[in-house]
Amino acid sequence: MTVETERGRPGSRLGWLTEPMTVAVTALGITQITAWGTSYYCLGVLAPSIAKEFGWSRGFVFLGFTVSLLVMALISAAVGRMMDRVGARIVMTVGSVVLAAALLLLSMVTTDWAYLLVWALVGVGMRLTLYDAAMVALVQVTPTRGRLAISYLTLYGAFASSIFWVIGHYLDEAMGWRQTIVVFAALNILVCLPLHWFGLARREGDVATPAGKPGVAQATQPGEPPLEGVARVIGMVLFGLVMSLSGLVFGILSVQLVPVLEGAGLGPAAAVWMASLKGVAQFGGRVVELAFGRNLSAMAVARLALGSMAAAFGLLYVSEGNFWALLAFTLLMGAAQGVITIVRGAVPLALFGPKGFGVVMGLIATPILIVSALSPTIFAAVVDQFGWSLGNVVMLTAALAAFLCMEAMALWHRRHVRRQAAGGQPIRPTATPDPTVESPSLSTLTGPYT
Repeated sequence: MTVETERGRPGSRLGWLTEPMTVAVTALGITQITAWGTSYYCLGVLAPSIAKEFGWSRGFVFLGFTVSLLVMALISAAVGRMMDRVGARIVMTVGSVVLAAALLLLSMVTTDWAYLLVWALVGVGMRLTLYDAAMVALVQVTPTRGRLAISYLTLYGAFASSIFWVIGHYLDEAMGWRQTIVVFAALNILVCLPLHWFGLARREGDVATPAGKPGVAQATQPGEPPLEGVARVIGMVLFGLVMSLSGLVFGILSVQLVPVLEGAGLGPAAAVWMASLKGVAQFGGRVVELAFGRNLSAMAVARLALGSMAAAFGLLYVSEGNFWALLAFTLLMGAAQGVITIVRGAVPLALFGPKGFGVVMGLIATPILIVSALSPTIFAAVVDQFGWSLGNVVMLTAALAAFLCMEAMALWHRRHVRRQAAGGQPIRPTATPDPTVESPSLSTLTGPYT
C-alpha cells in the first residue's frame, strides 16, 4: 500500500477526508472528549451527589480520583511498552471496554473500600484511553506528521469538561448520579470502542514489519536525529522534570482554580465565571500554536509556553485582588496550559523520534501522574496551615522552576547537537524526503532554536 493510496487517489472527491491522519484525528477527537468527560471530569459535577448519598466528605470522594491517578502512574510504563508491542489501536479499544466496565461498577458501589477499589480500575481505563495513549496512536498512524496531528487533537480536548459538566449536571438532576454513570459507561462502548477500532485501522504509507507486528515508519524529512544512549536518558529525565513541575501547578488548578481565585480576592460568583474562561483560553492557545507554532521548533514552543506560565503566576502573586490582573492571569495561564498539552507529546517526538514512542511517553508520564495526584491534597494542606499567600508562592516557585529547567534542557540539547557536529557525526539524516507526504510543520519539528 503506498502513501498515495493511503491518502486517496488524486482527484478523489473524498480527498483529504479519507487520509489516515484526518480519520484518526477526528475519531480520537471524539473519543477524547467522551473519555475525559465521562471519567477524569465526572466528579466535577457528580461529587456533591455522591457525598450526599453516602455521607462522605468531598475530600474522600476526590480521594478516589487521586487513587486513579496513582494507578495510572504505576502502570504507565507498562502500557507504553504494550502500545509499542501490539499497537495503540488494540490497547485503546480494550481500554474503552475497561473504562466502561469500571464506570458500570462505580455506579453499583455501596461501601467506601469498594469505591476506592473501583476508582483504581477507572485509572487503568483512563491510562489506556486518554491523551498519553492517543498521542502514541497518532504517531503510529502518521509518524511523519505526529506533531501536527497532536496539535489538531488537542483542539477537541479543550471541550471535554465544558460539554460533560453540562451533560452530567442535567443527567444527575434527572436520574441521579448512579444512572448518569451508567450512561457514561454506555458512551464508552457505543462511541469510543468502534471509533478506536475503525478510526485507527489505517496508517500512513507502507511499514516493513513482521506479520502481525505494528510498525512505525521513520520520518524522512530533514531534522536532527533522535537522541541515543546516555543522551536519550538525560533528555527523558530533564523533560520529565519539566513536565512534573508544570504538572504540580496544573494538578492544583484542575480542582482548585475557583478557590485560588477566591483566595486572591474575588467573590464566589466572579471566581466561577472567571474560572470558566480557562477552557476558552486553552482552546485559543492551541489555535495560536497551530497557526504560528509551525514556524518554531517544538523546543522553542515549549520554552514560550513555560515562560508564559511563569509570567501568569507572577501576575497572580502581585494581583492583590485586582480584577483585571486576575483575568489576565486566568487567560494567560489557560493558554499556556493548552500549549503545554501539545508540548507534552511534541517535544518527546522531536527529541526521541517515533520509534518506541509508547515507552517514551509511558516513562515520562509516570512522575507527572504521581505529582498531579498528590499536589491538590498537599496544596490544600499548605493553604489550611499557612494561608493563600504561601500557596501562591508555592505555585509561582514551581512555575519558575519549570521554566528554568526547560531553559537548562534547551541549553544542554543545543550543546549536545554542537558536540555531535564537532565530532563529525551527521546532524541530519540522509534519507530522501518523500514528495507525496505533505508535512507543513515537520520541518520545524526538530529545527533550530528560535
